[in-house]
Amino acid sequence: SSAASDVYKRQVYMLHYISLVISIYHNIFMNLLGKMKMFDSNNNMFVIIAIVTLVIGGLVGYIVLGSDTEEKIVEVEKTEEVDNFLYINGAGASFPFPLVSNMIEKYFETHDTVRINYQSIGSGGGVRQHTAKTIHFGMSDSPLKDSQFDQAPNSLHIPITIGSVVIPYNLPGVDTGMHLTGELVADIFLGKVTKWNDPVITALNPEIDLPDKAIVVVHRSDGSGTSFIFTSWLAEVSADWNEAVGAGKAVEWPTGLGAAGNEGVAGVVTSNEYTIGYIELAYAIQNDVPVAAIQNLEGNFIMPSLETASAAAAGAGEGLPAGKDTWSKVEILNSPGVNSYPIVSFSYMLLYQELNVIPDMDMEKAKALLEFTWWAIHEGQELGPALEYVPLPDAAVSINEVTLKSITFNGQAVL
Repeated sequence: SSAASDVYKRQVYMLHYISLVISIYHNIFMNLLGKMKMFDSNNNMFVIIAIVTLVIGGLVGYIVLGSDTEEKIVEVEKTEEVDNFLYINGAGASFPFPLVSNMIEKYFETHDTVRINYQSIGSGGGVRQHTAKTIHFGMSDSPLKDSQFDQAPNSLHIPITIGSVVIPYNLPGVDTGMHLTGELVADIFLGKVTKWNDPVITALNPEIDLPDKAIVVVHRSDGSGTSFIFTSWLAEVSADWNEAVGAGKAVEWPTGLGAAGNEGVAGVVTSNEYTIGYIELAYAIQNDVPVAAIQNLEGNFIMPSLETASAAAAGAGEGLPAGKDTWSKVEILNSPGVNSYPIVSFSYMLLYQELNVIPDMDMEKAKALLEFTWWAIHEGQELGPALEYVPLPDAAVSINEVTLKSITFNGQAVL
């Protein structure tokens, strides 16, 4: 496995080298092209520059592609001989991506023959690919609806973590902690409150000098579990929102700009003044963006953090369903508690009860997939707090253990 890892690193270095050479050649070419325009009346100069360009291009092609062809063929054959990796592919929610990517990196340190690839494409994409069976596991922040269960029978929910959705904003001179209520956030995203110095906002924040500037709303453009969590919360705290928009991974946004992924929304907010959006807490920390203190069920304005999310999730293990049952009724939004942050939710891994329905699955891959998942719900939970994710409650871990032990390949138990 050490030899395979070295080959993998050499391949990565070669790709970086090729990119660098191409970049250098591009700059040379563009410089020459500029000179051509300066001397377009001089045919001799044109010919000389054309020849120089072709010579450089030939040399680059020779260096990158042509030199030592026989050795390169041997290298490919050696790579194939030592490439004994097991490749596991997953895709879906961006909400847990910072944690999942850390889990994968940590797991590889002690399981270096297993390569796990996870693409952050949004919960909607994760559910679609899980249903189409083009990935080994999906991830979604919103549990499957009954209609989705019908399209992907024998699907299982594996709660993988608990996280917070936060309200980031970009107001020059305004630090983190601006007070917002759920009803006010709903009115902003409905397009009813359109200025930062609206009387409702200033009444909640008398100590802040709010600008007479238009509020720019930023929302997700893709099918998103983060949107599902956020809109579900808005539907609970605002009758107007519930009636006009409702809850879902993809809704008809009354106003605002769309961006893909938590990464996209965070990027738009951090780079544009007078914006407001919604993202998972880890993305706010990574981007060092101010976030609002949100009024909870007890009337207190609570900042999102590991402690306040943990307070909200304190009762999350009670009455949870089995992995094979629907989780559509499970939520921990607006949890009671003096210090509970109100926008907190599970994020789920999606697997199949019988793994032979996935076209490229075999027993070896099935075992690698479930061993990683078992590690993720146990040792992997230790990585959560550093990224402000709440470790799973014991009850959820126990349910996951039963679920994973029930999974088969060709009728044979995998674990």
